[in-house]
Amino acid sequence: MEKLEAFQVAARKGGFVEVEECEDGTVLWLRKAAPDAGTSTHQRMCMDSTTNSVTVYWMNVGGKVDSKTFRDVTTLQEWFAPRPVASVGK
Repeated sequence: MEKLEAFQVAARKGGFVEVEECEDGTVLWLRKAAPDAGTSTHQRMCMDSTTNSVTVYWMNVGGKVDSKTFRDVTTLQEWFAPRPVASVGK
């Protein structure tokens, strides 16, 4: 899991906590500490040292599971960054 240390730091800053590591140590599961407001479910994250990637899973408002895979820490950090809400014309 040492290869994914930078991902782990970014995940913790993004509100994720460790849940489980697989027996052989190639996969680490985390979950978001707080549930999503719209679905009341916790996002899950799988860190895979074999592929050097992280996949985040979440439930959308339609009740379906969505996912996004990241292969570099910077892209994950950008995805965590708050997005401005577009305002409707006045």
